[in-house]
Amino acid sequence: MNAIPGPLILPSRPPFTVDDLLDFPDDGNRYELFDGSLLVSPPVTPRHQYALSRLARILQDAAPSELEPLPTIGLRASSQDFFIPDLVMVPAKSVDETELMFAPRDILLAVELVGPSTQARDRHLKRAAYAAAGIPAYWRIELSEGPSVHVHELAGDDYKPAERYEAGEVANLLAPFEVSFDPAALTRPRG
Repeated sequence: MNAIPGPLILPSRPPFTVDDLLDFPDDGNRYELFDGSLLVSPPVTPRHQYALSRLARILQDAAPSELEPLPTIGLRASSQDFFIPDLVMVPAKSVDETELMFAPRDILLAVELVGPSTQARDRHLKRAAYAAAGIPAYWRIELSEGPSVHVHELAGDDYKPAERYEAGEVANLLAPFEVSFDPAALTRPRG
């Protein structure tokens, strides 16, 4: 018989720092920070993983060799801001130079696949945080919309209004490199 886990006992008190996160339990949840406040997300759904895997493959096939798509990396934006984007594009050389967490300067594209428990976070909080960190491009993928891809490009210290690409139309994107795909490919069965 499996024991029922007890309450989570945090190793420190808010506001939390990125260094505090290193002492958090490895319990399958995603622990992120926004301005020292703890953001906890449950493990992602199989549909989310499937779409993420498909997107990583599309980007890997289209990217120049000096860029690398990576899923679920640590992004340290400040001492009290830490995020785990679903997928990022980084210079390949930064992979070897980064031991634990990437800095915003390493991230050319951050991608979030919106899930039931992360809607407000992905649509608003992360959009603002990634813009403030200076990440040049942010893609928000709405799986519940067929799926659709919302492309945000940095202009100054904020993102321009998103360009939306729906399932059934080809998104011809230029940043951080040229890539074209139908958002429907993210959830379509192989073959």
